[in-house]
Amino acid sequence: IELAVGRCFKCRHCTSGYLYQARIRDTSTLRNRKIFPTSEKTPSTPLSKDKSSLSEDDTQSSNGTSAEWSARGVVSNEPPSRGLLMLVVGLSFSTRLYKITEPPHVCWDETHFGKMGSYYINRTFFFDVHPPLGKMLIGLAGYMTGYDGTFPFIKPGDKYEHHNYWGMRGFCAVLGSFLPIFAYLIVLELSQSHTAALITATLLIFDTGCITISQYILLDPILMFFIMAAVLSMVKFNQQRYRPFTASWWLWLVLTGVNLAGALGVKFVGLFVVLLVGLNTVWDLWRILGDLSLSMVEITKHFLARVVGLILLPLLLYITIFAVHFVVLNKSGPGDGFFSSAFQSRLIGNNLHNASMPEYLAYGSTITVKNLRIAGGYLHSHWHLYPEGVGAKQQQVTAYLHKDYNNLWLVHRHGDNESQSGTPDLVRHGDIIRLEHKETTRNLHSHLHEAPLTKKHFQVTGYGINGTGDTNDQWQVEVCGGRKGDLVKVLRSKVRFRHRATGCVLYSSGKTLPKWGWEQVEVTCSPYLKETPSSQWNIEDHINPKLPNISLSVLKPHFLEILLESHIVMIRGNSGLKPKDHEMNSKPWHWPINYQGLRFSGVNDTEYRVYLLGNPVVWWTNLASLGLYIIMVAVASIALQRGFSLGQKRIGHSLVLMGKGGLLLLGWLLHYIPFYTMGRVLYYHHYFPAMLFSSMLTGTKSTLIWPTCNGQFAKMLTNVGLNCRHVVVVNDNVTLSVYTLYFYLFHPLSYGMTGPLAHEPGSAMAGLKWMDSWEF
Repeated sequence: IELAVGRCFKCRHCTSGYLYQARIRDTSTLRNRKIFPTSEKTPSTPLSKDKSSLSEDDTQSSNGTSAEWSARGVVSNEPPSRGLLMLVVGLSFSTRLYKITEPPHVCWDETHFGKMGSYYINRTFFFDVHPPLGKMLIGLAGYMTGYDGTFPFIKPGDKYEHHNYWGMRGFCAVLGSFLPIFAYLIVLELSQSHTAALITATLLIFDTGCITISQYILLDPILMFFIMAAVLSMVKFNQQRYRPFTASWWLWLVLTGVNLAGALGVKFVGLFVVLLVGLNTVWDLWRILGDLSLSMVEITKHFLARVVGLILLPLLLYITIFAVHFVVLNKSGPGDGFFSSAFQSRLIGNNLHNASMPEYLAYGSTITVKNLRIAGGYLHSHWHLYPEGVGAKQQQVTAYLHKDYNNLWLVHRHGDNESQSGTPDLVRHGDIIRLEHKETTRNLHSHLHEAPLTKKHFQVTGYGINGTGDTNDQWQVEVCGGRKGDLVKVLRSKVRFRHRATGCVLYSSGKTLPKWGWEQVEVTCSPYLKETPSSQWNIEDHINPKLPNISLSVLKPHFLEILLESHIVMIRGNSGLKPKDHEMNSKPWHWPINYQGLRFSGVNDTEYRVYLLGNPVVWWTNLASLGLYIIMVAVASIALQRGFSLGQKRIGHSLVLMGKGGLLLLGWLLHYIPFYTMGRVLYYHHYFPAMLFSSMLTGTKSTLIWPTCNGQFAKMLTNVGLNCRHVVVVNDNVTLSVYTLYFYLFHPLSYGMTGPLAHEPGSAMAGLKWMDSWEF
């Protein structure tokens, strides 16, 4: 059915309202679609003033859902909602900002993101697996509120003492306070029901989990702010579809693009809302393509406007975020070792900054060799031997994450131990070389003994003395992507070292050796020859007094190179976040049922305890609503498909249920289902963006099952002597009171508690530990 039976209301282009009759669309009539006015024409006075002309089925329902539907969507005649919106704003901000300075010590991941905010204030380079916008905003909030960036954020529980931390917490809490407000406005736009919007806002305002996650120095409230702002902008833009290219149309299109860039700039999971907006845009363009009243020029204009607003603008802003990130963090710091040597040469204080050295690798040079995997380390050796039972009892060769004298190696030609008197020859792709450890004079060596930890690889050792050794000390240089005779450029060339005797390649496994290996990284010789960062190395330090030096500034990578490298490093870092033995790892199926929370602070009865757990009544209501929604959509779809005689109001409800509710269900699926495919470590807080969508779906659906003062329900109440409006008001108040009550019972989880634990008498949470998996 192309359009539902309904009343077409006046707009600024129309002088009268008309009733219209739906037409069945098929391929034979596709190009002859028309909306035919019926013989019944309403008076030319505004319909809102001519209520007597409407039938009972057309009257406004008491819960705010309009029974009058047009081709442009739902039309609401409800009174202004400014008072309700102000109530939502007041409750949202007060619940998030209450006790914002408690506890006065580091809680959970504040140790990471507070520290990163300090790095921005001090302009010290660091590495994180997430894009930089969230941390930049945290640092800016701290700087603007007087924090000087000197608190070390070493571990949870450290006292803040005199340090000014409230600004960073307050900033996150303010952004978290907008989540119920945005949800209220989104549901109001979709359902045109103040009741549905108020229920949605109530679910989020009184959810203990949403409060807790908004009150600390975390990326989550910042991420969710941009996600909800993007969805609100998208919904507002959809409402402007009949006013294309007006100022308001452009405003909401641009705001959608800006918020998409913000969401992706905080965490890569912002891609999920990008996908949601993308699918909505594809559907919108498909609808426009089917509008035969539009010329191809107009359709092209629509397409290009969306390309600019939803692709080019977000991409430009996203790149700008990284440009600012690289400009601000210009000093050497703890993140240097995760990036290439060329990248490090940009950082003030790094030994490569403004340094000079020979440009191409030569025989007789002293070098350091750095692995290209994340935390791959420098090729390293020391006097200690492998212990008994771990391969051959020869000198250890490892990868060390820090700069050290024991990282230095001498480059010799195969079979040649004599120093050259003239200009040394340059090392080329395909050459056979020998690497001698400068401190111990042992050669880099491999053989068929298995590696200490990676049993399918071969052991790498230091062997021989003062240049003497055997054929197992020979390595062939391969420039990745190069050809025979190509030179090896310091900092820039990616090089592999292939062992001549066994055919394996020098490899950093990333695994940490036991105490006997000083907990350094294992180096092996891998028989698997596929090019990976673990088997790729570059020459970082290069000392050869017989060669002319060049300034490394000429080798510095340009912006697009460091942008690409930073994304490669972040993606590898994310994929490397694997669950460790005995580490808490939440499962995605735990999240919708509120199976297990997350401890933010405190363990015993003498500590200030905060526990991240959603209000169970809210979360279980959302879970039930998801199941009920699927059933309701199935029933409505069958009824419409079979052509059942449905009232005008029921048809309108069904359209909202399947269209607007379907958008929210898609949002929930996109923000939840992908976690089942992820191999990285997962935590409970990853579900909160999806929880926002499930709460909005609960509110939108509630308007369709809520009792209204229309039809048989009103007559039934009148027959038993009850006032329908009083019954509806009581029902609304009881529902909202239930959520408020359970918020009151569980609020100590959010705002903190001391004293007896939940299973002990006198505890604030006595009798409320309904599941054994709750660890408060």
